[in-house]
Amino acid sequence: MPDISLHGHSTNLIGMATACLASHLFNEYPKPLHIAGTRESAPGLFEQLAGQASLADCGRIFQDYMCVVFGFETEQRLRDDADGRRRYRNSYLRLIQDWGLDSNNAQGAVLKGWVESRFGLFPNYHKQQISSFMSKDWVTYIEEKMNSRYHNNCIYMQLDLLYEFCQWVIERFQVPAATHKTLYRGVNALGDWSREHKIVHFNSIVSFTDRYSIASEFGGYVLEVEVPMVKLVFFNDLLPHHALRGEAEYLVIGGDYRVKVLR
Repeated sequence: MPDISLHGHSTNLIGMATACLASHLFNEYPKPLHIAGTRESAPGLFEQLAGQASLADCGRIFQDYMCVVFGFETEQRLRDDADGRRRYRNSYLRLIQDWGLDSNNAQGAVLKGWVESRFGLFPNYHKQQISSFMSKDWVTYIEEKMNSRYHNNCIYMQLDLLYEFCQWVIERFQVPAATHKTLYRGVNALGDWSREHKIVHFNSIVSFTDRYSIASEFGGYVLEVEVPMVKLVFFNDLLPHHALRGEAEYLVIGGDYRVKVLR
């Protein structure tokens, strides 16, 4: 396969062809997306959220729910009764925190693996460009995304609930926008891109910010993108407690986007 970045699985959990989801035309004319069975698996959570009047209260309820259902402790560790050792218990918050530190670490591979599993999109970059299923880079990604250390606490289910909560908040409060949000990403080189609008294929999950000044700190050029809210996984004000506030970070499902190159 000459270019893995243009391909995805033939099946996913959103009921839409992966090629359609990855197209820039989908971004311009988005349709609602839902991960099959997720809201149905947590009816009590969404019923309780429906009775709240503020985003802050909803965020607190969501985090309390996740703490109870998935058994998080302060340090997200659980004592093993058999031999007294402490066993790591993974959480969506720790995954987001580690993504903010390095999107190419093992936790980043788990996030990319979740997108691949749910939305059908292959990553095109992990540590370096992935060009083939036969490449060492693909094997490294597979090994890291399947590391049992990060799958001992239903991490994909946690991320499913995070995505559905994010979409519920957007539907309910129309934040951070009703349909599209202008976001920015800094890059160091343009390659053969022109200064005009250009279709760019981003990784399966990618970080943006809503502040031009922050994006400009990460490269000599800034890409401006209109992101459809249905592709938003996480944004700065979604939860009362998280580790990504400093850079006003947004986690977005990737694919083809029409970008504008700015200085």
